[in-house]
Amino acid sequence: RAINLRSFPINYTLFVTSIGKYNEFFRIAKPECKKRSGRRAFRKNLLSLHTCSSAAFREGFRTVSGTRAERGTTKNQLKLSDYMMKTKAFLEPMGSWAWWRSWILIFFGCSVMGTGFVLFVNPYNFVPGGVYGMGIVLHNIFPSIQVGTFGYMFDIPLMIIAMLVFGGQFGTRTVLAALFTPGFMNVLTRLVYPDAAAVESLDPSLLLGGRLDLSNDLLLTCVIGAVVIGVGQGIVVRQQATTGGTDIVAMLLQKYAGIKFSTGIFLADGFVVLSGLVVIGFGLGTGDADPKGWMLTLYSLITIYITSRVIAYMLNGASYDKLLFIISNRHEDLKRFIIEDLDRSATYIKAKGMYTDAPRDMIFLVVSRKEVHLVQHQIREIDPRAFVVVTDAYETFGEGFKQFPDKNSIQAE
Repeated sequence: RAINLRSFPINYTLFVTSIGKYNEFFRIAKPECKKRSGRRAFRKNLLSLHTCSSAAFREGFRTVSGTRAERGTTKNQLKLSDYMMKTKAFLEPMGSWAWWRSWILIFFGCSVMGTGFVLFVNPYNFVPGGVYGMGIVLHNIFPSIQVGTFGYMFDIPLMIIAMLVFGGQFGTRTVLAALFTPGFMNVLTRLVYPDAAAVESLDPSLLLGGRLDLSNDLLLTCVIGAVVIGVGQGIVVRQQATTGGTDIVAMLLQKYAGIKFSTGIFLADGFVVLSGLVVIGFGLGTGDADPKGWMLTLYSLITIYITSRVIAYMLNGASYDKLLFIISNRHEDLKRFIIEDLDRSATYIKAKGMYTDAPRDMIFLVVSRKEVHLVQHQIREIDPRAFVVVTDAYETFGEGFKQFPDKNSIQAE
């Protein structure tokens, strides 16, 4: 009688695979039970087999699993072993310098970003997007609540989304970074202003006793603030974390809509900037319109743009590689120089001269920016009549260059 495999207890099949008896089971159950490759296919195989008799299946199971008491003992051992393996996997990274370095950089980046807001953005009512930009807008309506506190109000739901979408490790880093940054901003704000009234007004003339009042040079102020904030955010995001807020929104747009990370931040922050124009520029909710509201909006847009460019630079870096197309009649000499002296390789591309109609090989070569002048000089020495085109290689992946990015890594462009 053929066994009804669809109704067979699933814990039996899971138990057989969990104790590593997959091959032994099929050896005993053969030839009636046909084995397919792969442990993942075990349950699927059983459901699709109709020639495996009940007796053969049960005999194979009893042989590999032992008595009921032995199965119970083995299951308890498996549970304990699984718990120990998970605990070891959780604690093992803490013994490496890379783990500590990553966390140090996360908190350092959050501190840099918070400093940029407190010293160069908040006092001047710039609204550079994000939850802290929205916090600045709301601080004008509710001055008794600090900007960092509003950050907590927005970050908590967004952090929950990040944990669900990007996984436990990313979520843990996001939670700690997003909890640390608003608190750091609140503490630093109280340190750089003399009293509670100054904390509510955020008057730049009271900032550090007036020693850092840049009210007369707002363009320089927004540029400095944008660079500092961008550097801080870039450091954090390079560690596969985020400071929360529109960082998470931008990552969701990159993951599901294919929008560039920096562009996603720029779009998400646009709404916050418009809110700042309405509240600060037009006085909605405050009753006190700032005559410089339009100018503050322009400065805010400049801040957002510079910040996004700095983040992109921090994530991808500058274009340090150069791409050369070389047409020459001295291929052997160039080959010897590239392989032996330059310690690189290149690729021949079949080409054909339009004027001469003669086939020839063109050398395709990628070098670093610091090597390009050496290559140009050597080509001139080997073949002064060579034709060379040099262009930028935005990103180069492979041996001797950058590693390919992971599937879920954050890309600025």
